[in-house]
Amino acid sequence: MTTIAPYGSWPSPLSAADASASSGRFDGARFVGDEVWWGESLPAEAGRTSVRRRTASGDIEDLLPAPWSAQSRVHEYGGGAWTATPGGQLFFVEKSDQRVWSLLPGSEPVALTPPDPATRHGGLRWQAGTLLAIREVHGDAPVPARSIVSIPTDGSGDVVELVSGSDFLAQPALSPDGSTLAWVEWDHPDMPWDRTRLCTGSVTGSGVEGRTVVSDGETSALQPEWTATGDLLFVDEPTGRWNLWRTDAAGSPATPVAPADADTGGGLWVLGVRWFAPLADGGVVAVRTNGSDALVRIDRDGTATPLALPVRARALVEDALGDRVIVSGAAPGVSGVWLVEADGTSTLVRGSASDLDAAWTPPVRELTVPGRHGDVHAFDHPPTNPHVTAPEGEKPPYVVLVHGGPTAHVGGVADSKTVYFTSRGIGVLEVNYGGSTGYGRAYRDRLKGQWGVVDVDDVAAAAAGLVEAGRADGARIAIEGGSAGGWTVLAALVGTDVFAAGISRYGVGDARTLATDTHDFEARYLDGLIGPLPDAEELYLERSPLSRTENFRVPVLLLQGDQDEVVPPSQAEAIRDALAARGIPHAYVLYEGEGHGFRRAETIVHSLESELAFLGQVFGFDTPDVAPVALEGGSTDAAGRGAAQTA
Repeated sequence: MTTIAPYGSWPSPLSAADASASSGRFDGARFVGDEVWWGESLPAEAGRTSVRRRTASGDIEDLLPAPWSAQSRVHEYGGGAWTATPGGQLFFVEKSDQRVWSLLPGSEPVALTPPDPATRHGGLRWQAGTLLAIREVHGDAPVPARSIVSIPTDGSGDVVELVSGSDFLAQPALSPDGSTLAWVEWDHPDMPWDRTRLCTGSVTGSGVEGRTVVSDGETSALQPEWTATGDLLFVDEPTGRWNLWRTDAAGSPATPVAPADADTGGGLWVLGVRWFAPLADGGVVAVRTNGSDALVRIDRDGTATPLALPVRARALVEDALGDRVIVSGAAPGVSGVWLVEADGTSTLVRGSASDLDAAWTPPVRELTVPGRHGDVHAFDHPPTNPHVTAPEGEKPPYVVLVHGGPTAHVGGVADSKTVYFTSRGIGVLEVNYGGSTGYGRAYRDRLKGQWGVVDVDDVAAAAAGLVEAGRADGARIAIEGGSAGGWTVLAALVGTDVFAAGISRYGVGDARTLATDTHDFEARYLDGLIGPLPDAEELYLERSPLSRTENFRVPVLLLQGDQDEVVPPSQAEAIRDALAARGIPHAYVLYEGEGHGFRRAETIVHSLESELAFLGQVFGFDTPDVAPVALEGGSTDAAGRGAAQTA
């Protein structure tokens, strides 16, 4: 029997705690002998990252016990915080001291690098019997000293610096015989999706000599990998798409490998990410992204064969052994790690999913709408509940989700947070606004110099297109995003009249403050997104939501971590004060111990329940299973418009 109930108030079996338990993040996976090991963030343990394996009996076992946590802070976003030898020796970066440690099962961890509070490590790789890492040393200079190092595993601490001299380094790869190192480097003001140099050099006892530039910095070259025969594969984009390229040990001109109108590559936000892996027979397994992700096997002759893997978003090819590969990513209803066999069959090794069956997963509808700057791409997740329908003629409320970065991407997969909303009768629209990856260089470059303009226009166009298609109630559309997505939320609220409410998670309110206060990795990011300071200061003022607070008209929920070093709490608090001064209904929640992105289960639960309660309060539907949010500064009507207090 189907129940009729207003959108937003539908009963759902998926609680915020269920969604939190399904929101674990994975950090790499490796073959270790016949086993698969992976890194996993554990919300129930305050976001600690453990390295785990599945035993022969099917049990999940922690290889890295509490309180140890494998988390790097190189480039602030970390990544590549652990690796392992085929024999089962684990190497990891401990979160608390950023040193590299070694752990043999059944023993205590042993430090491999000396204690130094100024030094961080990340991007660990075990190749050709060598432990490689990216080292970052903070000092008096404005740019930390970064280098690729080899770390002895005997505990001597005699770390060898292999490569240095550029502002940033990433993705080191040793040839099978250990004689040649390949790596990616770039310098301020470029970001790694703007321009990089891909280099190789000969490894000696004291470093790397004879540097050869394989890709010269006019494009974004990524992820060098050596084949068993000594060829070098890498990702590059001279055609406007990240595709695979190949050169040989003699340094012959690179040639394309199975070019496609899709991207094998993405934003290098974290170390250790890989979008392809060479196979023992000379083939390659690679991600291809054109909106959503897909996996293909490319034979040596260039023939590409799709793999029947359910992953559609955040896909990475983590490791290869012979003709088997490990893939991580998100599929409908599950985020996890898959083992793909030589015949193409796959097994979910570890998955983070709710217990709801497929009837609760919303269908994904691709939406492309015309915008001021060209077509805008989005994914629509409509309200979906097998037991409830809405009254005839009612249109659903929607949340427009804006991803961060802004150089990032969503792949159109309903995660647990999306289902938390859609199962209650709230639609979710994910927008890949101009500047997003996954659609080629031209789409990515649309945001150059236009942050705060193109992103705002595009999310507004996508929301308007949803309304024009008759899928949403135009008076009940909220916009939500975190970090750079939070900037777009705030900028859209002061720059358009499309949205009836906003939710900003650790969002940027003042671009000038971000440019001067943020960490080194993004210290010059805004040079490309807005313009270099001081010449472009007027643009920074014009674009920043804090410069236009008189345009705030609708309720806002602000969620922030008190340990955030990327976007400090002062940004959210300035927005809060501006909303209070104007009498706009708002709430500000500061989470103790959280940084840039929430990791603790209690934070994830509280923030998700707060978002639902906020939407119910401003859009006029009941949310009986969550506590109300204490809104300050005024009252709201059922359409979400703020009613300012009067004296």
